[in-house]
Amino acid sequence: MQKDSPQEITQLLVAWSDGDESALARLTPLVYDELHRLSHHYMSGERAGHTLQTTALVNEAYVRLIDWKNVRWQNRAHFFGVSAQLMRRILVDFARSHGYEKRGGGTRPVTLDDAAFVVDSKGTDMVALDDALNALAELDARQSRVVELRFFGGLTNEEAAEVLKVSEATVRRDWSLARAWLHRELAAARS
Repeated sequence: MQKDSPQEITQLLVAWSDGDESALARLTPLVYDELHRLSHHYMSGERAGHTLQTTALVNEAYVRLIDWKNVRWQNRAHFFGVSAQLMRRILVDFARSHGYEKRGGGTRPVTLDDAAFVVDSKGTDMVALDDALNALAELDARQSRVVELRFFGGLTNEEAAEVLKVSEATVRRDWSLARAWLHRELAAARS
């Protein structure tokens, strides 16, 4: 199966923003697989027996996205960046509503590796990560956004730079600094 071009997705997003409902119908199958892949990535880091399923996360994010009538989509990266934000909010809200933040809620801490954020075990503490990202946003909103786009959105440095309208070198620097800061914060929270 041929991968759809970012330009085609961007054109459909712009047409949808301009009120073309048929563009949404053509766009849905093109973005659904990517949303499902992102959702699967998040859910693979959750504990065994998690009651929120991959498809439910995709569907909830999709419902919230199509309710955004006045968004002016810039491009594919912008769309998936917003999708990443929504999925993060859904997962964190779900974790908070089920009391998983209490004493770790039986979850294992989020770990970070040198190359990227990688969830190394089931049961990622999404609440701790969200709290740390919110604290980082107070210090440096762009670094927090880079983490959100890279970790939750699965965007590349180039795509994140496009969304944030900064250079790719700036994204790499922010990514590196944010990883180090979050590693320290999450380690301190565990102790």
